[in-house]
Amino acid sequence: MSSAAAKPILYSYFRSSCSWRVRIALALKGIAYDVVPVNLLKDGGQQLAIIHYLEDTCPNPRLLPQDLKKRAQVRMIADHIVSGIQPLQNLSILKQMGEKKMEWAQNCIASGFQALEQTLQHTAGRYCVGDEVSMADLCLVPQVFNAERFKVDMGPYPTITRINKALLELEAFKVSHPSLQPDTPAELRA
Repeated sequence: MSSAAAKPILYSYFRSSCSWRVRIALALKGIAYDVVPVNLLKDGGQQLAIIHYLEDTCPNPRLLPQDLKKRAQVRMIADHIVSGIQPLQNLSILKQMGEKKMEWAQNCIASGFQALEQTLQHTAGRYCVGDEVSMADLCLVPQVFNAERFKVDMGPYPTITRINKALLELEAFKVSHPSLQPDTPAELRA
C-alpha cells in the first residue's frame, strides 16, 4: 500500500481461516483490494501479522481497544484461536489423522471452545470483548465456521454461538464469507 492509487492484493483461498480474517479486517476498514485466488495444498501460514499491519496503517475502525486491559483480552482470545485451536485442524494435520480426522478435529475444536467459552463469559458484551468489533472477533467467526464444518456440537457454547450470530449480521462479515469469494466452487456458493 505504498501509493494511494495502488490497491493491495490479497492472495486468498476461499475457505482459509487466515484469509477470511484478513478479508473481514479489510472490509471493516473500508479498504478496497484485489484478490488473487490460490489453491492451498497445505497450511499457508498465519496471516494475523497482516491484520496488525492494517491496524497500524489504517487505525479506524480500531481492531485493538485503547484500554490496555481490553487490548490484552483481545490478544489473548485471538492467540487462543489462531494458535491453540485452528492449527490443529489444518489440512496437513488432518491428512496425518487418516480415517480419524473428523474425530480429531471435533476433539481439538471442542477442547479449545471449552476454554474459550469460559473466557468469553467474562469478557463479552455484544462481541468477544465488550461491544466493539475487535481482532478477537475476526478470529472467532472463521473458527465457528470450521466447527460447523466438522459437525461440532455447539450446544455447550452459548456465548460463542451468540457472538458469532451477532457478528454474521455485520456487512464486513457477510461480504468476506467463504461462500462469496471468487474462487469458491460453484457447489459451495451462497
